[in-house]
Amino acid sequence: MYFHKDSELFLYLRDMKENVPVIYAAPLQGFTEVAWRNAHAQCLGGVDAYYTPFVRLEKGEIRNKDRRDVSPEENTVPRLVPQVIASDPEELKVLTDFLASQGYREIDVNMGCPFPLIVRRGKGAGILSSPEKVEALLEMMKVFPEIRFSVKMRLGGQDAEEWKALVPLLNRSCVTQVTLHPRIGKQQYKGAVDREAFRAFYEACERPLVYNGDLLTVADIREVLEAFPRLKGVMLGRGLLTNPALALAFREGELSENELKARVAQMHRQMYLYYHRVIEGGEAQLLAKLKTCWEYLLPELDKKQRKAILKSNRLDGYLRAVEEALR
Repeated sequence: MYFHKDSELFLYLRDMKENVPVIYAAPLQGFTEVAWRNAHAQCLGGVDAYYTPFVRLEKGEIRNKDRRDVSPEENTVPRLVPQVIASDPEELKVLTDFLASQGYREIDVNMGCPFPLIVRRGKGAGILSSPEKVEALLEMMKVFPEIRFSVKMRLGGQDAEEWKALVPLLNRSCVTQVTLHPRIGKQQYKGAVDREAFRAFYEACERPLVYNGDLLTVADIREVLEAFPRLKGVMLGRGLLTNPALALAFREGELSENELKARVAQMHRQMYLYYHRVIEGGEAQLLAKLKTCWEYLLPELDKKQRKAILKSNRLDGYLRAVEEALR
């Protein structure tokens, strides 16, 4: 777990309070990188902890991109939880050793990524059909008593019943928290979440439990928390990318349209400044990186304004279009 400045005790105690649901920002590859996290925390907030997109080994090495994304020097959010993805204990050990060396004392293990390339390698949702492999990862966690491990998972990879073989393993493991997205891997993000299957998992799981999946409005968050009162909290993914004020609105009330646009403009400015500093590939790469956030951001924006943003092929034109849309 990486804590910024003097916030460690405050945030840990906040997590432990009864009847105060925590709100986490989910890890989404390509979207919730350091630039987005820092800007969101500074301009909007409402989030108790930000989870990084998963760190992984590539040809036995940790990618430079991942190293930079979890670097304590680059991250300014109050609380950051790095996520890793692994298919065997040795892989998990290498990743944990690296993150521990960076000062982290909490690590989340991804057992839910639904993308076929990952699944075919027996990682993410691809590990859920192999209880013996899951158990091996859980056993490796015990080698690091100083680390608080959590797991983010789905109901299964191919079958929504796969979780039933895993809950006993989780219940007797050292994991401090489970986040469940109630879909199976092969669905990716299609179809409805299975709330009834989530309820069955909720009743069987003895670890603190967090709900993730299709929480797009404050009403959605409240509905889940009321339906499952023993939840530790919720994790917001695409809903937070769509409306960056979602967590803040749950905490403090909805922002006006003008206030939302003003804060998103500030957030976009912070992201621009970060990418302008670190991207070395020139204007085209910077422009492509900035455009990515508009895949989800503010879908109710005027169609002509959104088109002007997405069709911009020069940075100056793009920045003018964003300024006009968020004015």
